[in-house]
Formats: sequence, structure tokens, C-alpha cells
Amino acid sequence: MQIISVINQKGGVGKTTTVINLAAGLAQHEKKVLVIDLDPQGNATTGLGLSNLESSTETIYGVLNGTKTISDVIKKTKYNNLDIITSNVDLSGLEVETADDSMRAFILKRELTSYLNDSRATYDYVLIDCPPSLSLLTVMALVSSHSLLVPLQTEFFALEGLTQLMKTIERIKVNLNPELKIRGILLTMFDKRNRLSTQVEKEARDYFNEKVYLTVIPRNVRLSEAPSHGMPVLMYDKSCPGSKSYFNFTDEFINQEQKTGSAA
Repeated sequence: MQIISVINQKGGVGKTTTVINLAAGLAQHEKKVLVIDLDPQGNATTGLGLSNLESSTETIYGVLNGTKTISDVIKKTKYNNLDIITSNVDLSGLEVETADDSMRAFILKRELTSYLNDSRATYDYVLIDCPPSLSLLTVMALVSSHSLLVPLQTEFFALEGLTQLMKTIERIKVNLNPELKIRGILLTMFDKRNRLSTQVEKEARDYFNEKVYLTVIPRNVRLSEAPSHGMPVLMYDKSCPGSKSYFNFTDEFINQEQKTGSAA
């Protein structure tokens, strides 16, 4: 079972959209998926049709403050094979509340490990939606994950932000999680009419080589509309360019797993 964090410290790069639609795509391939919404804004929660206004103890916050276990707070979505641990705004207070705990970076890892050691854990993938900052919550996700998926918007400052993220990942590898690796970089918000998009794509591919997925996610109105209906775009409008791209990306993601498996 793979624990994968979807991470970029910049906001608005398609992180939550990628979590929701990759999770839905994998679920349609009969993979069992658990989404953990680790962002206090709770966008992955509402984007999969659940409320981010309910009691804090029933969310990931309840797990991280020690009042609940993972199995207590897993909720079903309306989609087969796709479950979620929701989030809400109370999660933003966790950094202050755990200030005295020298092992706080390991809380999520500890809880996930004890849940996965339990025979009821049957997921193929756990996808963690990280907040758009390099905060304690992001560090918790990095410590808990096997690998990272980085959405990168094809815009001017994108690669600059990525350099900062790489430095953080290296520090985490040295000090807290030597197994951590970047699974892949997904180019998002691509506008083929814009020369800058093409230029950023070229620079990313030149620099990161095969780490950059072949699939590119375009700018697409339906992608932006879908979350307001509490649905992945794959269900909201199967035939729009955004859906087609995420279907392709899901296939590429699964094939990548098979290649890695056969190489091992």
C-alpha cells in the first residue's frame, strides 16, 4: 500500500483538484483509496461532497490531537472504493497546541502505522492533500509518505517555488524520512495558446527529465466548476478536456506502478 502526499507550498496550483480526480480515477480502476484532507481549508472534503463544518473530533484533527484513531474517523464518499478522512478549520490550531511535543512531526505516521498494522486496513493508496505552506502539517505528511506527487502550474514563478520545495524534501530525507522520494511532477493549468506555458513545460522536462508525467492538465472551466458541486470532474463532466486529462493521468500513474513493480 502506497502513502502518497500531493504537495506544493504554493496555493492555487491544482493540488486538491489532483487529489480528488486521481482518487476518483483510481477508484474507477477498482483500487481502494483513502484520501486524507490535511488542509485546514477542507477543500478536498467539500470537493468530494462532504461537509467541512462538522465536529472537529470526527476529522483528522481528532486523530492528531489524540482523541480519536484513524479507524474512528474514516468516512465513505458516495463513490465506490473511495473513502476520506475530512478536515476543518480547527486543524489550523494544531501547530500551537502541539508546541511542547518534541515528537509531533511523527504523530500522523504513528497513527497511520498502527492503523495499517490492523487487519482492517485494505487500501491500495492513501493520498494526502497537503496545505499550501511548508508548515507542521506538511512536515507530518512528508514524514508519513512513501512518495510525493508535485502539481506544478505552468506559470512564471513555478520553478522557483519548486526549488524551495526540493530543499525542504532533502532536509526531511536527511533528518526524518530517508525513504521519501518524488514519484512525479504533474504539469497543471497548461494553456497551449500561451508561450510561457510551453516554455515552463520545456524547462521542467529538461530539469526533471522522466520525473515529469507525459500527461499535462489544461486550464478548463469544468475543472473549476466541479468542486462547487461536490464532485470530481470525472463524474461531473466525463468528456471535458480536464476529465480526459485526469483519466489519462490515472492510467499513466497506474502504469508507472507496474513498471516500478516489474523493475523491482
